[in-house]
Amino acid sequence: MKELQYLNKYFIKYKYRFLTGILITIVAQIFSLFTPKLISKSLNIIEQYIKNPVQDTSVIKHELLFSLGLIVGATVIAGFLTFLMRQTLIVMSRHVEFDLKNEVFQQYERLSQSFYKKSRTGDLMNRISEDVGKVRMYVGPAVMYTINTFIRFTIVIIYMYNVSPKLTLYTLLPLPLLSYCIFKLSTEINKRSRIYQENLSNLSSFSQEIFSGIRVIKAYALETQNNTTFSNLSEESRSKNMNLAFVNAMFGPLMLLLIGMSNLIVIYFGGMMYINGTIPNLGTIAEFILYVNMLIWPVASIGWVSSLVQEAEASQKRINEFLKIDPEIQNNNPNPTPIQGAISFDNVSFTYEDTNIQALKKVSFRVNKGETLAILGKTGSGKSTILSLICRLYDVEAGSITMDGTKLSDLNLYDLRNSIGIVPQDAFLFSDSIKNNIKFGKEDATDEEVIDAAKKAVVHNNIINFKKQYETILGERGITLSGGQKQRVSIARAIIKNPEILLFDDCLSAVDTETEEQILNNLFEICKDKTTIIVSHRVSSAKNADKIIILEDGEILQQGTHSQLVNQEGYYKELYLKQLSEKELS
Repeated sequence: MKELQYLNKYFIKYKYRFLTGILITIVAQIFSLFTPKLISKSLNIIEQYIKNPVQDTSVIKHELLFSLGLIVGATVIAGFLTFLMRQTLIVMSRHVEFDLKNEVFQQYERLSQSFYKKSRTGDLMNRISEDVGKVRMYVGPAVMYTINTFIRFTIVIIYMYNVSPKLTLYTLLPLPLLSYCIFKLSTEINKRSRIYQENLSNLSSFSQEIFSGIRVIKAYALETQNNTTFSNLSEESRSKNMNLAFVNAMFGPLMLLLIGMSNLIVIYFGGMMYINGTIPNLGTIAEFILYVNMLIWPVASIGWVSSLVQEAEASQKRINEFLKIDPEIQNNNPNPTPIQGAISFDNVSFTYEDTNIQALKKVSFRVNKGETLAILGKTGSGKSTILSLICRLYDVEAGSITMDGTKLSDLNLYDLRNSIGIVPQDAFLFSDSIKNNIKFGKEDATDEEVIDAAKKAVVHNNIINFKKQYETILGERGITLSGGQKQRVSIARAIIKNPEILLFDDCLSAVDTETEEQILNNLFEICKDKTTIIVSHRVSSAKNADKIIILEDGEILQQGTHSQLVNQEGYYKELYLKQLSEKELS
C-alpha cells in the first residue's frame, strides 16, 4: 500500500464527497439490516401461532402484512441509498482519474529531452491510460466496497452478537482461514499484475512503432516477420494475463466455500442450541442465516477488491517512477522576462549524456537583435545542437549562453520559448487539419493570417489544390503531405507566431532550388527585425546572412560573411564551387 499513499492528496481534495459517501453507506447498511430482524419477527409470530392456534388469524395476518410492508420499505430505501453511495464514490473516482491523467500529462510535458530518448512511446501511453485506469478502480470500486464491507461486517456482527454471542462465535470460525488465504493470494496477484503490466507496455510500444513505420515495413516486405513478432508478444501477454486470471479466479469459489461452511455451522449449531433451549425460537436461526448470506457478497468481494488494490499498487508504482523525476530543465525564474533576441555563445561545450558524444567544443559567437546567422557544416558537426541549446532543451555543461545579456537559465523558461519560432529538421505535423497545424503557432490566428503565412512559406498553391483545401485532415505525422510540403507548413507555423527569434534547422532540404529561393526571399523580408539562425547544407540558404559560421566536429572552423568566406580557401569555398557547378549542370 506504500505506493498508493501518493493518492491520499486526492482523498483530501474530495473529502466532502468521500465523507458523504461513507455516511450514506452507514445509513444504507442500517436499513438493509432491518430485513433479517423483521423476517425473524414474522417467523416467531408464525411459530407462536403453530404452538397456540387459538389466536385470531386476522391479527396474525395484520402483523405479517405490516412486517412485509416494513421489509419492502426498508429494502427500497436501502437500494436508493446504495445508488446514492455509488453516485458519490464512483463519481469521485472519475474526478481523481481526470486529475491524475492531467498530472501525468503535465509531467510528460515538463520532462526533458533525455527522458524521451530513454523511454518508449507505447510505454508512456500505457501508463497514462491502462495504469491510470487500474488506479481509478482502486479509488472507486475498491474503496467503495471496502467501506461497504467494513461497515456491513461491523453492524452485522454487532446485531448477531446481541442475538446470540455463542452462535456468532461459531459463525465466524472460518474468518481466520479466510484472512490467511486473502493474504497469500494478494501477494501472488501483486507479483503477477506487475509482470503483466510490464509485458503490456512492451506490446504497446511494439505496436506503436509498427504503426508509425508501416510504410517502411511495406516497402521492405517485412509484414510476415513483424506479424510473427507481434504474435509472439501477444502470446506472451496472453500467457501473463491468464496466469493473473487464474489466481483471480480462485477468490470467488474460495469465498463462497467459506460462506457455505458458515451456513452449515449456523444450521447445525443453531439447530442444536434450539433443541437444547439455548435459542428460544427458530426465527433466530433464520435471522442468522440471512446475516451470513448478507455477508456473502462483501466477503466474496474481498478477493476482488484485494485484486484491484494489488493491481492498482503495481500500476501506481509505475506511475510514481516518473512522477517523482525532477525535470533536468527547470524554470528558475517565475517572473516575466521580456526577450529582445540578442544571443551570445561564450566558450560553450556540450556532451550528450546518453551517447557520450561531445557535440560542441568551446563554441563562441554573437548574433545581435535583427541579424541573421547561418550555420553550415557536415552531418554531426553540432549545428542542430546549437538550436536545441538556444531553446534550452538542454543546459550547457561548460561556458555560457546569454540572451540580451542574461544567462538562459536565469530567464523565465516559458517566456524564452514563447519568443522562439523553430522549424525542426524533421518536420512534425499533427493529425489535424492543415489550418490547425499552421495555427498551432498562434491559436487565435484568423483565416487571413493563416493564408498569408502559407503564401510566405510558398505552400498556399499546394493547399488550395486539395479537395478540402485548408480543412484537409492530415494523417499521422503529416503523412498526407510530401516532405517538402511538410517543411513548408512547418515554416508557415513558425512565421504566423511572429516571434522575436526564428530558428530554421535545415528546413528547406526537401524543396527544389526555385521554391527555396522564393521562400528565402520571403524569409529575409520577414526577418528584418528578428534574430534569425539558419542551419543548412546549402550555400544558397546562407549567402544573404549577416554572418556565417562553419562547424566541424563541434568547433568553429570558419566565420564571416559570404563575400569573405567565398574568397578564403576552406570548406565554405569548396561547398560554394561544388554547388555552383551542380546548379549549372542541372
